[in-house]
Amino acid sequence: MVAYGFLSTFPPTRCAVATHSLALAQHLHDPARGERCGIVHVVDRPRPLPRQDRTIFLIHGRPGSAIRTIEALNRYDVAIVQHDFGIYGGPDGDEVLGVIEALDVPVIAVLHTVPAGGGTEHRCQVLQRVIDAAAALVVLCPADAATLREHYRADAGRVSVIPRGATAATPTHPARRFAAPGAPTILTWGLIGPGKGIEHAIAALGRLRDLDPAPRYLICGQQDPRVQARHADAYRDLLLRTARDHCVEDLVTFDPVYRAPGPLASLISRADVVLVPYEGRERTCSAVLTEAVAARRPVIATDFPHARELLGNGAGLLVPPRDLDALARALRRVLTEPGLAKVLQTRCGQIAEQLAWPGVANAFGDLARTLLASASGASRGLVSMNVKRTS
Repeated sequence: MVAYGFLSTFPPTRCAVATHSLALAQHLHDPARGERCGIVHVVDRPRPLPRQDRTIFLIHGRPGSAIRTIEALNRYDVAIVQHDFGIYGGPDGDEVLGVIEALDVPVIAVLHTVPAGGGTEHRCQVLQRVIDAAAALVVLCPADAATLREHYRADAGRVSVIPRGATAATPTHPARRFAAPGAPTILTWGLIGPGKGIEHAIAALGRLRDLDPAPRYLICGQQDPRVQARHADAYRDLLLRTARDHCVEDLVTFDPVYRAPGPLASLISRADVVLVPYEGRERTCSAVLTEAVAARRPVIATDFPHARELLGNGAGLLVPPRDLDALARALRRVLTEPGLAKVLQTRCGQIAEQLAWPGVANAFGDLARTLLASASGASRGLVSMNVKRTS
């Protein structure tokens, strides 16, 4: 029996970390086995609550909320601290350090971003202090584990690679609700902002005009709230301008809706191709890619570490970032080459169960029980030493 205390963003906050926390807590919470979860919500400003609501918040810039957070998390057996630089207050989220370093219970730190040489000195220092304070470290892909070994002081024995987790789905025939009759649907979703490479995907779509019927490109998601409004607006203007310049305005649909996991899974299941066109090669993990593979959809992704790991068995096609010719060729292959889409779906199915939430939650549970057993053993050893010394 384990009581888990989470420190994380959590719905209604809309971000990948919040979604991860919700799903993980739902799968760890098992009253029949005596397993329970509680969450301290990380927020940037206070939220009004009904008088009887006992929700605890860690509020940016509020030392009093940090004290309440420490007290709350110390009432659990183990604390699962979701760490990403953008979710906590202070420069590079350094306000979390005062909390994590004050906890008395074992801490499992889930590291969503592990900067290598490109990280600023302060950002790397913040992460090192999180590493030092945690009893165990979880990264979401092997590339991040390698970065920890190469760039940080982190004992290999404290590092576990546990996949991000996804809702594994049974493949269904696409309904194509968003496309013209018979037209295939290409889907990109997530928080929309610079660096997602969507402008390159739109430009590549212009090279598929000869297909009959021409594919439709659905871009689903809200503007990334972490991006300043003027930059987000400029990026959306760029996408609209790119569609005009390449004469594909009629083929591109923007659907600025944030979907909960259930409706999102339904949307993904209707896509003929999921496109993950990120610009940079340094991105190590992607929730979008994980969900697409778990849903057994044909995937085309730019070449970044997580994509190489998940798609390396032939579960998808990799293309260089910003390469319009390569992107157009890959899309054409999936949409026209006989049998290729089915092969990609089959390969995705071979790894989908490894990404499913029940297995991910079991891995976290095993890790927590190992930590608690180790702490209990160390405590018994200390008592034994004290008895011998007093005798």
